[in-house]
Amino acid sequence: MSFVTASSELMVSAATDLASISSSIAQANTAAAVPTAGVLAAGADEVSAAVAAWFGAHAQACQALSTQAATFHQQFVQLMSAGAAQYAAAEAVNATPLQQVAALINDPVLALTGRPLFGDGANGAAGTGAAGGNGGWLFGNGGNGGSGALGQAGGNGGSAGFLGHGGQGGAGGVGATEAPTKPVLRVPGAATVVRAAGSTATAAAAEWAAWAATPRGTLLVAVA
Repeated sequence: MSFVTASSELMVSAATDLASISSSIAQANTAAAVPTAGVLAAGADEVSAAVAAWFGAHAQACQALSTQAATFHQQFVQLMSAGAAQYAAAEAVNATPLQQVAALINDPVLALTGRPLFGDGANGAAGTGAAGGNGGWLFGNGGNGGSGALGQAGGNGGSAGFLGHGGQGGAGGVGATEAPTKPVLRVPGAATVVRAAGSTATAAAAEWAAWAATPRGTLLVAVA
């Protein structure tokens, strides 16, 4: 089974191109009318007159066919333009009920949980460091975090739904500290100390041990 996808924008563009072709056809027919229809006899004899009349008759028939072709072309352009308008109107009519149904489902879930049931999260505004919006619970991509202003970290990316991708974190502004990560300190022959997310500074080994005793994070030790 074949499926056909119609785009009103492409149909309008095609109708515009066809209209320009119609203008070129009309100009060509007008330019060819006089030299082809007014063929003069080569001489005063009957044969020359008959040849000239024969060429003139063919020229008139050609002009009649060209006029019919131009009329058909113009009608085709009009039908194409009308079809594009009808498709656009149908899309507008169909979009409104779908949007209403989506809002009817998403609004209660958004009010109760802070995120919709489905749909993508909004991106954080640039230069604000705002976090990206969370995607819908069932499916939806998280919005990207907004970039930070001067000295400000970028916003976190929004969480994805059950199906989707999490948003990317925003870029930090000039002079901003690095975004929270999980730094790793490796000591050959000893242990690998992993500092949990929550701090942005890099420290020496002694500072890692001191930081582990604070409530800011956790300390994971694994054999190197």
